[in-house]
Amino acid sequence: MTDSVGADPLGTALTGYHPIMLAIEDHGVIGDLRTVALVGTDGSIDFACLPDFDSPAVFSALLTEEGAAAERSTFTVRPGSCTRTKQLYLPDSNVLMTRFLDATSVAEVVDLMDPEDDGTRPLVRTVRVVRGRQRFTVRCAPAFDWARVRHSVELLDGVGAVFRPDDGSGALVLRTSAGLRVADDPEATGPAVVAEIDLGAGEAADFLLTWHDEAPHRNDVDVLGEHEADRRRDTVLTYWQDWLARSNYSGRWREMVHRSALLLKLMVHRPTGALIAAPTAGLPEEIGGERNWDYRFAWLRDAAFTSYALMRLGFVEEGRAFLSWLEQRMAEADDESGLLPVYTVHGAPPPEEVELTHLSGYRGSRPVRIGNAAGSQRQLDTYGEVMDSIYIANKETPISYDLWTRVRSSLDWLDRNRHLPDQGLWESRGEPQFHTYSRVMVWVAFERALRLARQRGLPAPVEAWEKAAAEAYEEVQRDCWDGDLGSYTQFPGTDQVEAGLLILPLVKFSGPTDPRFLSTLGRIEDDLVVDSLVQRYPPDGSDGLDGEEGTFNLCSFWYVEALTRAGRLEEARNVLEKAFTYANHVGLFAEELSASGEQLGNFPQALTHLGLISAAVNLDRALG
Repeated sequence: MTDSVGADPLGTALTGYHPIMLAIEDHGVIGDLRTVALVGTDGSIDFACLPDFDSPAVFSALLTEEGAAAERSTFTVRPGSCTRTKQLYLPDSNVLMTRFLDATSVAEVVDLMDPEDDGTRPLVRTVRVVRGRQRFTVRCAPAFDWARVRHSVELLDGVGAVFRPDDGSGALVLRTSAGLRVADDPEATGPAVVAEIDLGAGEAADFLLTWHDEAPHRNDVDVLGEHEADRRRDTVLTYWQDWLARSNYSGRWREMVHRSALLLKLMVHRPTGALIAAPTAGLPEEIGGERNWDYRFAWLRDAAFTSYALMRLGFVEEGRAFLSWLEQRMAEADDESGLLPVYTVHGAPPPEEVELTHLSGYRGSRPVRIGNAAGSQRQLDTYGEVMDSIYIANKETPISYDLWTRVRSSLDWLDRNRHLPDQGLWESRGEPQFHTYSRVMVWVAFERALRLARQRGLPAPVEAWEKAAAEAYEEVQRDCWDGDLGSYTQFPGTDQVEAGLLILPLVKFSGPTDPRFLSTLGRIEDDLVVDSLVQRYPPDGSDGLDGEEGTFNLCSFWYVEALTRAGRLEEARNVLEKAFTYANHVGLFAEELSASGEQLGNFPQALTHLGLISAAVNLDRALG
């Protein structure tokens, strides 16, 4: 992405750097294929969970209001004076650069995490002056376990500092040649360390932050090598550029598609093959509202879609790793409950949903939740998305017999339970319903399994699966179609549509010009589409929650695909181009947008970026 102005949200000079909490969208993201960090356009790391995506946060300033509290859980680099900043990714990589500019100087901070270091996996920050002279204050202020655990700090002369949480859960080690001092704050969970550095043109200072499961002895912490940060930067740049070079996409919108691919790769938990939904928790879908969820887990639905999007671009390794992880979940599935809709990256049920009452929330949006109660929901559509991804993966590499036996067991469970109501695609907190989308995806599950069995000659209860697929199809056409409204509805008995219905031609349930689908598309446009933006469903409280929410970015890209398949190519192109304008300065999307175009919800969201890839690839092909 080209560089862009991103800081100074109040439109004032940044001299002195008052603690101003940036907007969600004013962040880039770096990662090491186990976790990520959000880096603000003002040089602050405002959110990071260590050592894994679903570990407790060490930096969580994004979940606090403006003021001193925001400085108590962040890692900042503040120039002495600055009138504007820009932020960009180095070419074809997830290495992030933040630039500080004023009349007399230009300075840069290069941030990265090292995916090839399987040990401490350092977060590397290099502060460099390009022109003139600049003074910086670098402050590292972790707050362990969502700022619930106090910590101590030990300075190591000439080496750095060690932060030790009082619960003994691990340690953070900051290595730097810059001189450090301890800065105590009685209202913080423990001391910060601060470095004051003065750099001229061509001079740089490096900071490496590493997580340790056990606090190291001071003699075991090595001095930071003179060129260690430079070597790591070169290695990490090569890693990302080599990975992206395997993409098979060369069409229109290459920059947006490849940025989305790089982001989806960051959502992969390489040790297990799990794919997370988003790397953040507690960010609001409405400022001041209650829809503040934890997405740092592996939803089977989201992961299956993500795997499919990466495989379409030629990244088959990620698809194979996900299938291996998925097979383990199928093997462990309980006969009573079946597959869970969501797991931790290590395959456990997500932790109980709790509220962090001591955190004020992003712009005062409470409650801040961690854990997710969706793990105990029934979401029948999950089986369709999972089976579709297995079907696609089989085209690249034939699946194993062991996985096929797991598929059969999972579909046996689905056949026994497919007539039950569920919480649906959008994980309603209201009463279970017979959601149309779920019924469609039940059909997808059996239809794809039948295709796979026939293509490979695999043993299967073909008659039972044919019966299940036929019944699911007829249920949708009979019970979920409202002839008076001329539309499929969200579930039988309601007059509401929902954006999940846009996927009907995408999964081949209906033809793209089928009169029933075209009529439903028109109803969605009337009720849910505003310009290029699409709501999930009318927020009338039937989902068990109060308040409003923004438009859902994934649905905007599903809308592009629906228009594409319906042959409305110029409209599809206009909607896609408009949707791109809502990306942030480095091409990233949160899950939702406010009425004014502000990004809301967890950030960045995998579903949005996989939807972007699919919409762009299909429209590019249709345009020729």
